[in-house]
Amino acid sequence: MYIRDKISEQIKEITAKALDKAVASGAFAVETMPDLFLEIPREKEHGEYSTNIAMQLPKQTKKPPRFIAETLVANIETEGSCIDSVEIAGPGFINFKLKKSWHYPVLEEIAAMKKDYGRSQKHAGKTFNLEFISANPTGPMHMGNARGGAIGDILASIADWTGYEVTREFYINDAGNQIVKFGDSLDARYRQLLGEDVPFPEDGYQGEDITEHMKNFIAEHGDVHQAMESAERKELLIDYALNKNLDQIKSDLAAYGIHYDVWFSEQSLYDSGAIEDTIVRLKKGGYTYEKDGALWFKSTEFGSEKDDVLVRANGIPTYFMGDIAYHANKYITRGFDRCINVWGADHHGHVARLAGALTALGIDAADNFDVVIMQLVRLLRNGEVTRMSKRKGKAIALTDLIDEVGVDATRFFFNLRSPDSHFDFDLDLAMEQSSDNPVFYVQYAHARICSIIRQMTEELDAAAPLELTRLTEKEEFNLIEVLSLFPDEILAAEDRLDPSKITRYTIDLASAFHSFYNACHVRVEDKVLMKARVALIEATQQVIENALGILGISAPERM
Repeated sequence: MYIRDKISEQIKEITAKALDKAVASGAFAVETMPDLFLEIPREKEHGEYSTNIAMQLPKQTKKPPRFIAETLVANIETEGSCIDSVEIAGPGFINFKLKKSWHYPVLEEIAAMKKDYGRSQKHAGKTFNLEFISANPTGPMHMGNARGGAIGDILASIADWTGYEVTREFYINDAGNQIVKFGDSLDARYRQLLGEDVPFPEDGYQGEDITEHMKNFIAEHGDVHQAMESAERKELLIDYALNKNLDQIKSDLAAYGIHYDVWFSEQSLYDSGAIEDTIVRLKKGGYTYEKDGALWFKSTEFGSEKDDVLVRANGIPTYFMGDIAYHANKYITRGFDRCINVWGADHHGHVARLAGALTALGIDAADNFDVVIMQLVRLLRNGEVTRMSKRKGKAIALTDLIDEVGVDATRFFFNLRSPDSHFDFDLDLAMEQSSDNPVFYVQYAHARICSIIRQMTEELDAAAPLELTRLTEKEEFNLIEVLSLFPDEILAAEDRLDPSKITRYTIDLASAFHSFYNACHVRVEDKVLMKARVALIEATQQVIENALGILGISAPERM
């Protein structure tokens, strides 16, 4: 339990006792004790913690919030606690100001835990599956995949820090209409390259990668497959090109710092009979019906405006049916406690109907199934939207973006805003080496601390005592307070499925450090004070490193 957790528990216990005393004295009656929530006030003059408990009780007590707050404060006993004073603000907020001594154990915690500072066991023993990117394997990775990759990978890291056993998963869409179209495109290009006068499918994949695949295939195998039966040849070409694409996807993602635990094939759901098994489960539950030769799911029973087709009249399952079977595999077959998907905004309407289908299968979708909807990003150069693609086609390749601004800036910038926010990715700013560039600003703070520690190693007096109580300046206390928030920021990011909270935290921490550094000299004649300040910046360096590690971003020691 971190120092802030201990303080929170102490304040709640003291407030609960004050409430009991107030009720016992006859000041007012309370039949049901409400949950007591603590918040950190935005304005520092309001103290370190605040509660709105007095605003929760008027209906029960028949008393105004201000009276309740005054009564509680009169009954609060702070002797022997970390509380310095208790004040009432506004209509009845109760604010708690702490003794300055609470700051010092924070540095002791960081020094003791080092790389584990910020970790918790909140979800220990639970399994967590995070499926993200899952790009169509018929082509190269593009910028939309880049944002989804950064969001998903960091969410997985955050979940790991909260105690979950995490599985990163890529769902390979290697079945369905897009694969049929892929095979038709490959086959047509293959035959054209061998001199046949055949038309290219109107809705086929026109990318250069299709042509390159078939040139390479012919270079490896010649024309020996030209006389093969068309369906058999298409299957062969699909297998060849998909494996090449997946190898490239894995390589691109590795360069982006993403490594998956599981690559799950959609086709395996058909091969294993999982699709049919799931259909049987839904039928037995009474959640399907037949109409116009198709099999339908009763989505309207779960809040949707219309029912959805599971199996078309031609006997081919829909994408929706495959998705149900896939999630049934995750929850029922593999037994994950919680599953998260990162999807593009165009999938928003799919969320509710899938949650309904999972509920129909007996899965607690309300608590254990979440979808992070990711909005689009625009790339800007010189204040104008840019395409930046080195390849022909409509999509900006992931590798182009990484080559342009680097992995660190790419991952950091994609998480400057919450996933559900549209935002502009400023290429010029991402490459700028100045304090205006947020990733440079954070990394520079880390490098500056490392430089100070290197320079001062020989100056530190090993015999001097470590007296953290010598840290008394407001900038020192402010920096410690920001350091103390790190464990809670991780929990909040996991709870809200918002990795941008960690990104913004690193900026706040770097800002607090720079404010401290500009106001307080680390190298001073007072050896005891100097040792205390070195301990403070060492703790800051460790927390910056831990936070950047969660983000999958390097923490350079020199810049």
